Amino acid sequence: MQPDGKIPLRRLVLAARAPGLGTGAFTALIERSPDLAVLERPSPASLAQLNLTTSARDALLRPDAARIDSDLRWLESTGATLVTVTDAAYPALLRAAPDAPPLLFVRGNVSALADPQLAMVGSRNPTAGGRATARDFAAFFARAGLSITSGLALGIDTACHEGALAAQGLTVAVLACGLDEIYPPENRALAERITESGALISEFPPGTPPIPQRFPQRNRIIAGISHGTLVVEAASRSGSLITARLAGEAGREVFAIPGSIHNPLTRGCHELIRQGAKLVERADDVLAELKISLTSQLLATPANGPENPPKLDKAYKILLDALAFEPASVDSLIERTGMNSESIASMLLILELDGHVAPHPGGRYSRMAGQ
Repeated sequence: MQPDGKIPLRRLVLAARAPGLGTGAFTALIERSPDLAVLERPSPASLAQLNLTTSARDALLRPDAARIDSDLRWLESTGATLVTVTDAAYPALLRAAPDAPPLLFVRGNVSALADPQLAMVGSRNPTAGGRATARDFAAFFARAGLSITSGLALGIDTACHEGALAAQGLTVAVLACGLDEIYPPENRALAERITESGALISEFPPGTPPIPQRFPQRNRIIAGISHGTLVVEAASRSGSLITARLAGEAGREVFAIPGSIHNPLTRGCHELIRQGAKLVERADDVLAELKISLTSQLLATPANGPENPPKLDKAYKILLDALAFEPASVDSLIERTGMNSESIASMLLILELDGHVAPHPGGRYSRMAGQ
């Protein structure tokens, strides 16, 4: 597939294989040669005025023909494509970033990149409660019309992608390696599910391994493509804080969910809140801050309003029946229902998001009138 219908794919692969080719140099290259014909037989003189790095210039002058052919075969066999920064399909918010990558490899639904995106990130080793919160919040946002962007890592990233898919919404995964090498390998099946409606994206060509220094590079794309970044659980030195910092530097909203002072995985979130991140207790706290037009009319006309009540399964009905209109603690609900605390915490969040229950100080909940 040729994203803009003008540039032959082989020439785009040549550019993508030039290490250190920045957006400025690529744009100058396009201005000089709109179809990138200059890359067919480049000379030092033709590239001299493009402010290229030495490695980029050398790669364009002496391309690795075997790798180029291999990339083209991979693109054809997977249906993946290359989107350039000058292409209308390139994410508008990311294009505005000063360090935007000039080309993106994309597998899946390219049009998903145009949807309003919310980045959700966090620990690779979250608590059970953090994982449930990430999944439930992602599902809520996906139903509201946001595409959930994350990094396909184990833990919170995985829960966010899964939550969006469970809500039949869109999700975008940004990788720190080539799209032919899914990392972590445990998420290969999840990656394939994402491509059915959403997209996998990377600035790195096929065969690029996921070495540590590439993850901060990946994080700048997660932050740059999104209207805001929500950190669910993160330790003090978490890579998620890099994503949040980059989002703030780009002028995007930064959100963090607080937690117990005894949980080391909430310390990063608390640091962000002290630095000015918006404290999030409810999903509505995020939606209220994002000044974007959502494709869903969830806020104006709730799908789960009185005229169209949600269908609750047996476990949710049992929990709702156990709630009175006076605030009750989780411990009392455990005693009344026989369910465990993790299940109740996750179900209460869903019931709260759907307007069935109201939270109260001290971690207590009550049933909403009319429920």
